[in-house]
Amino acid sequence: MTETYSVALTAEANAVLKAHLLRADGQEDLCFAVWHPSSGASRMTALIEGLILPEAGERSVHGNVSFNPVYLERALSEANRAGGGLALLHSHPDGRGWQSMSRDDINAEQGNAPACFGATSLPLVGMTLAGDGAWSARFWQRVAPRQYERKDCLSVRVIGDTLAISFYDKLAPKPVFSKAQVRTIASWGERRHADLARLRIGVVGAGSVGGMVAEALARTGFERVSAIDFDHIEEHNLDRLVYASKADVGLLKADVLASRLQGSATANDFRCDPVIAAVYEDAGFRAALDCDLIFSCVDRPWGRHVLNLIAYAHLIPVFDGGIAVRSKPSGDLLRADWRAHTCVPGRACMACLGQYSTGLVQTEREGMLDDPSYIEGLPRDHALKARENVFAFSMSCASFQVMQMLNYVLKPLGLPGPGQQIYHFVGSFMEPTAAASCDADCPFTDIIAKGDHCGYDVLGKRPGT
Repeated sequence: MTETYSVALTAEANAVLKAHLLRADGQEDLCFAVWHPSSGASRMTALIEGLILPEAGERSVHGNVSFNPVYLERALSEANRAGGGLALLHSHPDGRGWQSMSRDDINAEQGNAPACFGATSLPLVGMTLAGDGAWSARFWQRVAPRQYERKDCLSVRVIGDTLAISFYDKLAPKPVFSKAQVRTIASWGERRHADLARLRIGVVGAGSVGGMVAEALARTGFERVSAIDFDHIEEHNLDRLVYASKADVGLLKADVLASRLQGSATANDFRCDPVIAAVYEDAGFRAALDCDLIFSCVDRPWGRHVLNLIAYAHLIPVFDGGIAVRSKPSGDLLRADWRAHTCVPGRACMACLGQYSTGLVQTEREGMLDDPSYIEGLPRDHALKARENVFAFSMSCASFQVMQMLNYVLKPLGLPGPGQQIYHFVGSFMEPTAAASCDADCPFTDIIAKGDHCGYDVLGKRPGT
């Protein structure tokens, strides 16, 4: 059931729209765009995918701005051809922050909502760009024949090297800060912290790294976290699960983690939602699509494959990491490496970085990775056969991933966050890495902002269930 609405677009699309809509002469302007749905468990997001800029004679700029019927007809035709919905975007050059709607704005959008729904079977999405670059947005939902109701969006997100986000304060009120957050807020200021705290964060995988990431989020002051994991706590997990004790053996990881975070959280209105599912199951996948940012704390190919798709097709940044520990036959430590990186359009995806093998995704879907005979037949040094890890290594990897996220959201000094970071414990050095982009034939670059319409079927039933 849809409870909230949002819009997301790439930084590349945002730059083109700002150049067009924020005119040098200070007048309002408009354009259309194609959007695709991203359907979460409780949130519908419109992903702006294709811009339809006006051609000569298609709109009239006269202080205010209006479009001609031929422009709407062309835009509807292009939206139909792309299999998406239509968005109408216009500017308020003198505005600052989230914008209210004038009577003319409402008439223009509500009056054309029936034609858009009739042509595309999707609601018209309206967007307003303020002079300071802040977006506001709404859906025009059909509630009865010839009756369309405005559903204001909670936020609009611009996804690029850094995150830009506009919140509708009426639906996402600025938090009232607690005394426990004084030193955190002093580090980056109340305005940044208000935006940070209102982000909904998904932690996929409640193991050693995921548990520490979630602990950091709760103590930093985030208000809403989703812990997505189907596994139970076992005794051999206790050396690395920061939130678990012997009494928790046999309980679900996500449930125990959510309960423990209530005692760690510094936000006045904190909530952690445990989602008992794999991210490749429908419940886990839809819960992930409700999030603004996601931490990938999984170590198998199918889960990473799904999260890779979410990062590019659904425009939800994913902060991924991993640990590789190898020992000699004698038992002595040979190597221990961990890495972290941010997956967003314009940066290399997990597959291109070698974080998982696409060939093993189907192997896992067929249940082979849960077959002891298959695992036994793999080479001794195969990543899927690794069992080594210790608390300190997980702690450092979790820290790297959290730092990736903070750099991405806070953008200190306006700088983009780091690229891929790789640390080698043996030798104690950080490997220098250049900025990486996807391979020329990477399929994920072809589905950016396609959302539910990306054409990939990545979901399935958990092996053994």
